[in-house]
Amino acid sequence: MTSILILHPGEMGSSLGACLRCNEHQVGWVSHSRSAATRERAEADDFYEYPSLDRALPIVDVVLSICPPEYAEAIANSVVALNFHGIYIDANATSPMTAERVAALVGENYVDGSIIGPPARRDGATRMYLSGSKASFVRDLFDGTFAAPTDLGPSVSAASALKMCYAAYTKGTSALLVNIRALAEANAVTDALLAEWAISQPDLHARSERTGPSVSRKAWRFAAEMREISSTFAAKGLPSGFHEGAAQIYERLSDFKDQPPATTIDLVSTLLKQD
Repeated sequence: MTSILILHPGEMGSSLGACLRCNEHQVGWVSHSRSAATRERAEADDFYEYPSLDRALPIVDVVLSICPPEYAEAIANSVVALNFHGIYIDANATSPMTAERVAALVGENYVDGSIIGPPARRDGATRMYLSGSKASFVRDLFDGTFAAPTDLGPSVSAASALKMCYAAYTKGTSALLVNIRALAEANAVTDALLAEWAISQPDLHARSERTGPSVSRKAWRFAAEMREISSTFAAKGLPSGFHEGAAQIYERLSDFKDQPPATTIDLVSTLLKQD
């Protein structure tokens, strides 16, 4: 049995912790300064409660960081500052450059991770990609679970690079669709656009309607991810402005956090109000 600390169990992190619990590992969380919703998730999956980070780190073997990408480096710094020497998994949606900075901070026990798909609560929906010299160890922790782990080899940033490529399309085009719908509404051609889509792009209307409920509650944390993607393109000499624009779209939609899923029309209205 391996002891793993989840920092911090949101919907995805708690599902990964549940996967680890299914493999009979001990999973813990830090309760200091965390929300009631975090406590509810941790208790639902029977995670062990540590009162503070400094009390947890001398006891656990592995730390799994899964948080909004803008906090990834700060969380790694806080763990390293407390002299943790176990395996550190950064499973955040960050650029390869951010992953490399965290790897340099953590040292040889760093494992790069990325998650594609929804929270790992059912078979065949979620994939966990891992890279780094200790990736095989982490793969074995999750072996046979809903997280479906894959070892991408020794690179300290391959998992992050894959996530950036994948999310560049999925979340990038979601932002584009909402912005297109807003543009059509601003020019009073929505009905004509939807009629043309029905003829020439029959999937787009339905997809654009699904986009609102899909992204509204999570838009607040997609903005930073879009900027990580933008910097990934720029680092390879590729145009990066599209995803900077996507970041601005998601920032405009950030007030939908903690609200019921919104319609695409709601998102369109919000974008246009901030014009």
